[in-house]
Amino acid sequence: MPPGLMIFDCDGVLVDTEALVCRVCVPCLAEIGIEITAEEIADRYVGISAAAMITDLETRYNKTLSEDFQETMRQRIAAASEIEPLTIDGVDAVVAAARPGRICVASGSRPERVRRCLTLVGLLHYFDPHIFSAIQVARGKPAPDLFLFAAREMGAEPDDCLVIEDSVHGVQAGVAAGMRVLGFAGGSHCRPGHAERLLAAGASTAFHHMREFSGLL
Repeated sequence: MPPGLMIFDCDGVLVDTEALVCRVCVPCLAEIGIEITAEEIADRYVGISAAAMITDLETRYNKTLSEDFQETMRQRIAAASEIEPLTIDGVDAVVAAARPGRICVASGSRPERVRRCLTLVGLLHYFDPHIFSAIQVARGKPAPDLFLFAAREMGAEPDDCLVIEDSVHGVQAGVAAGMRVLGFAGGSHCRPGHAERLLAAGASTAFHHMREFSGLL
């Protein structure tokens, strides 16, 4: 039987933004004395909320990242998102084929950013208003809170939910929520071995192109 509810992550699943975000963060952080590569940002922070990333950076580097700095970084990411291609090949067909009202987004990003990214790739109307953010729960991914919150809001039981995630943290969150998780390894940020990392985190299957999706249901 198909799942009662499909919960999609946003960045790296519905929009190809993860590599862009990692790349933009590098010079921003360098300006305040934090030297870090895009690859390290991807490995350590993809899948968690911006707030959790900021907290970890402040602890690791013994620095305070001011709200002004964080706003500058958000603005640069938003500006880059407006001019770079964000489309995940084939994802529009996946969401168009889903039952209306039985899909939603559960993202570590702020709701306004999720809506803007989905607007840019023409997907917002499939999901709106069913967009859930880590700012709505006590703990972001890899904790299960966000996925459980999304399921409650959508009137679905966890064991009747399917999560589509591209990050280890996201897969761990879905598994902790008692949901089946598919690991998507087709984003531009995914390096060799990414599918295997998603499987090791608990994904039931990992796939590389959205055309494979229907066969996994």
